[in-house]
Formats: sequence, C-alpha cells, structure tokens
Amino acid sequence: MEQVQVSVFQQAKTGNYYCGDSFFYEETDRDFVCAIADGLGSGELAKESSQVVIDIIKSNIQASIETIIKKCNEQLQGKRGVVIGILKLDFLASMYSFSSIGNIGILTITDNKQKKRNIPNAGYLAGYHRPFKIVREKLQPNMMFIMFSDGVTDRDLSQKYLMTKNVQEITETFKHISNVNRSDDTTLIAMHYKGAD
Repeated sequence: MEQVQVSVFQQAKTGNYYCGDSFFYEETDRDFVCAIADGLGSGELAKESSQVVIDIIKSNIQASIETIIKKCNEQLQGKRGVVIGILKLDFLASMYSFSSIGNIGILTITDNKQKKRNIPNAGYLAGYHRPFKIVREKLQPNMMFIMFSDGVTDRDLSQKYLMTKNVQEITETFKHISNVNRSDDTTLIAMHYKGAD
C-alpha cells in the first residue's frame, strides 16, 4: 500500500523542446525518495547533466543523501553544472531529510496548515567539493511536500490551493493559473505523505 501520493507538473522554457530539469521518485517499503535536478542553462546540454544526476540517484536509492550528492559531483566533472534537491522520507524512523544545492526549493505543510520553506545551499554541483547542509525533521502523518525548480515563483507558492491534500488538484491548478510563457524550465512536484494505515 503506497504511503505517498505524487503528482508532477513539468514544462520546458518557452521556445525550448528539451526541459533542462529532470526528476525521479520511488517508494519502497522502507522509504520514499524524490529528486529534482536542473542543468545550468537550458536545452539539450542542461538535460544531459540533469539526467546524469537522476541516473545516479536511481541506482543508489538506499544510500544516504550525503553519499548520493558526493557520487553526483564525481560524475559531473567536465559536464555542465547542476542544481539539485533531494528529499528522503524514512518510514521506519518517521523522519524526513532534505538537501538542496542551488535553487531547488521545498515547502512543507503539516496537517494543521503550518507552512515552512527550506532555504537552499548556494551554488551548484560541477565536480568539485562544496559544503552543504541537510535538514532532518520529524515526519508527521498527512504532511505535504511541494518541491520545485526555479520556474516556480514566490507568488505561486503563496496561493491557497497549495493547502489541499489532493496532489492532482495542486498540479492542475498550478498549470492553469501560473504563467503560461515560461522564462525558465519549470518542475513542481506535490507529495502527500498519508502515513501507514
């Protein structure tokens, strides 16, 4: 029985065929992992770098966020840089952890409507070591997680429709009321952690 419901909105920058953002999510019986990687710039080279990162995350899904980010960094030497956000929900420990390097953001909303936005670490991954912090907090039933790339504005994030628990409704509403002409690749992932039944 899945514990996390997910809905994704993604659209390339206006005029581009390739979206430079890549994303991935997977749930196992122990945890749930979601990541957004955004290649610097836009188009095909940006897509290539962001896809490299997502492939590493897919094949290291059980690894810690620290290990995943180190491995991603190693693979990006000589490639275009990437900004990245990784969210991990640990069902057994009832904890979630999140780290973001560059402008991938996350908004958490608790069951009693408390919103909190995490501030990303500055910079991007491009093959050399950079310090980053990981936020670790208690995972509560009925929490919402909204993860997004830089095509999502502060104005988008202040809207009331984000307060619903219906992930499809969030991405559909976002699609209809946010800016149609996108000045940036845009990815918004809405996740509802129901908790174990």
